[in-house]
Amino acid sequence: MANIQKRFPSIPHMKAKARWRIPGFAWDYMTGGIGMEENVRRNSDDLQKIMFMPRYLSAAPSPDISTTIFGQTLSAPFGVAPVGLAGLQWPGCEPPIAKAAQAHNVLHVLSTHATQSLEKMKALSGPMGWFQLYPPNDAKMETDMIERAKRAGYEVLVVTVDIPTVTRRDRDIRNGLSVPPQFDARTVFHAAMRPHWLLRLARHGIPHFENLELYAPKGQSIKEFYAFLGSVLSNHITADRFKQIRDQWPGKVIVKGVLDPEEAAAYMAMGADGVIVSNHGGRQLDAAPSSVSMLPLVRKRLGPDALVMVDGGVRSGLDIARMIALGADYVFMGRPFIFSVAAIGDDGPAHLIDVLKLELTGTLSQLGCQRLADLHTFLHKPE
Repeated sequence: MANIQKRFPSIPHMKAKARWRIPGFAWDYMTGGIGMEENVRRNSDDLQKIMFMPRYLSAAPSPDISTTIFGQTLSAPFGVAPVGLAGLQWPGCEPPIAKAAQAHNVLHVLSTHATQSLEKMKALSGPMGWFQLYPPNDAKMETDMIERAKRAGYEVLVVTVDIPTVTRRDRDIRNGLSVPPQFDARTVFHAAMRPHWLLRLARHGIPHFENLELYAPKGQSIKEFYAFLGSVLSNHITADRFKQIRDQWPGKVIVKGVLDPEEAAAYMAMGADGVIVSNHGGRQLDAAPSSVSMLPLVRKRLGPDALVMVDGGVRSGLDIARMIALGADYVFMGRPFIFSVAAIGDDGPAHLIDVLKLELTGTLSQLGCQRLADLHTFLHKPE
């Protein structure tokens, strides 16, 4: 463990190592965005502009970074965001991430587009597991997915609303990305340059959309299957559609992908139990604002008692503190957990959680802040 600490003291070190282990086509899918990818950069750049004012004339004891969501006490205010095609980015990465989340008592949200089934993953994430639903426009399919999530034991449904249509991302078009991957000359070359990825693929098998394949017509080609997914998963989540989902789900419902404060308020008025402020990692609309820029506006509109969470551009415990200071109750990350497994192996996610806890605790200690709820009082706003 000491060697891991020395080699990978922070997320940038994990990312650098992962870059040399993940094939180009998978790396492009994971780290890229849409258009000129300005929104990916904006998420990070806007976050780095948030400054704190430390106060050294204090006697604050060791900071408390635990938090409570829906009556559940969590060891830290950050967790795992849903990541689609994770098993393609690093084969077999999803189980160790879920196990680490449960062991460290932080939330884990599983994507509809995961390459492991929602039933299998709930058994690994335990009470930490939430399920993210991309609502299909097929009523029977939607009902069945919701019923499967109920039976598996999920208590929180995360409804993602910011995928109204299939997007065109330049990197993925050039790479011909698909799941299962089509090994043409380009992808074979990429894979051949990354033997660690190939060994993981041999061990864990070709990744598949395990949550979605059972709904597709039998005997389809890869191209036909993708066309099927595009046809059933492309739609706007209207007020009526959201109300139907809310009526079907007995537990808590979170809306993910909200940027507009008025829209956030509308979802809450329709029965949402909380929102995740997110621009989908800069992958849907290049001209969208950053998550961090909209977070305080959403918080102001919803008030102090609403559950407001966020993702987008977070790469350190300091970034987590920044998001909390601006109004977030909880902070999610996706890409860094893939970096951790690819760089370190199955022990990577647990190491990442340890690093983030230490960075966050260190930030609060440096500021002289004992409680997460007080972080906003340390924000520095130059005149």
